[in-house]
Amino acid sequence: MQILEFIGDALELVGLLPGELKGWLEENGEPAYRYKQIFDWLYKKTVFAFDEMANLPKSLREKLAASFSLPSLTLMTIEDSADEETTKFLWKLRDGKLVESVLISSGDRRTVCVSSQVGCPARCAFCASGKEGLIRNLTAGEIHEQVLQIQAQLKKKGEHVSHIVFMGMGEPLDNYDQVVKALRLLTHPLALNLSPRRITVSTVGVVEGIEKLMDEEISVNLALSLHAPNQNLRKKIVPYSRKYLLEDILKAVDLYSKKTKRDLTYEYVLLKGINDSRKEAQELGELLKGQHCCVNLIPYNPVDGLNLKRPEKESIEAFREILDRAGIRSTWRYTKGKDIAAACGQLALKKMPPKEEALITL
Repeated sequence: MQILEFIGDALELVGLLPGELKGWLEENGEPAYRYKQIFDWLYKKTVFAFDEMANLPKSLREKLAASFSLPSLTLMTIEDSADEETTKFLWKLRDGKLVESVLISSGDRRTVCVSSQVGCPARCAFCASGKEGLIRNLTAGEIHEQVLQIQAQLKKKGEHVSHIVFMGMGEPLDNYDQVVKALRLLTHPLALNLSPRRITVSTVGVVEGIEKLMDEEISVNLALSLHAPNQNLRKKIVPYSRKYLLEDILKAVDLYSKKTKRDLTYEYVLLKGINDSRKEAQELGELLKGQHCCVNLIPYNPVDGLNLKRPEKESIEAFREILDRAGIRSTWRYTKGKDIAAACGQLALKKMPPKEEALITL
């Protein structure tokens, strides 16, 4: 049996793989088959109260309540954008730390942007999440439960989570073991059963993490937070990249794409007067020439305290035209959630309800 994750003095139920839960049941004198019933209550019915798990014996429900944390996240606030296409969730963890995740609605897609750490070690120049650095890693259960609780909210409207992006707070591959365990849970047939093709992990370029991830059985999509076409400029925008040469990162992501047969996405936040000129566009086109990839252009979203600006529309169009002439496919991300500080780079735990009392109950 693998080592189970503790939160305070309680085991983390949502973070358990089927084999781990079966092992716990056997160690506590319960039939192993009960794990399927518990998984059904959690992931199909999204029930977070042991006393509502009606087909479990009372004695087992009491053991579960005495041993496990459920839920592990307390939902403090929900904020909806003016266009009602973006919803930001603020969670309080059992140790009092805070983390945010975002639901993006577009047509039939319901995409959850999850956080993998409290804070972030990357300290990207444009991003609010890393201003305080890394505070701690999230456990697999804390990552997974962000999605599960949002799924519970969506079920009330007859909807469900369709896609997941690891693009919230934190550098996912800096918390490798817990992120991979969360991926195993998210894709498990007895849990949310999401296709790996509908999950994207974003990284600033943790080379050893990319190399390990390509050998996992979970072939998720990979996005590289690039933001510059050369090492010197990138070190200024993404300080974490000083640990890794851009050349080595590009080799790793290219190998990942070939081995997993997944297309690559390069995230590129456009910062006025810093990385948005024709020169950078031409250099980026040369850098990625011949790759089967897509560059996701993201105009900078304002963050309090940062003296950075978003390029004008004409500048963005010119940048994209140069990439197009170089044969590089690009998208221009429409900013969603900017009015509630839920857009790319804006997650910073800015709002709390009075007296830190939970606003939502399950």
